[in-house]
Amino acid sequence: MAQSTRKFALRRDISGQDEERRELMRSLSHTRTLINQAYGGFNSASDSDLIESYVFEINSLQARYNYLLRRVKELEGAS
Repeated sequence: MAQSTRKFALRRDISGQDEERRELMRSLSHTRTLINQAYGGFNSASDSDLIESYVFEINSLQARYNYLLRRVKELEGAS
């Protein structure tokens, strides 16, 4: 009985990791889209304040993307 419970708990942990990985991958894809949009805005901006805001936005999104990518790699290493 204890072994059966243990197998169920292990399966649930793996399933939770899979779900977390899928969510991280969705977030990576969405963040990549936002980065591309920010670059598009940066390339079409002519006002210096707007250009500066795009620079900050791009840097922020790239930091988020790096974090998400690191989390995916950590999960894959733990599997």
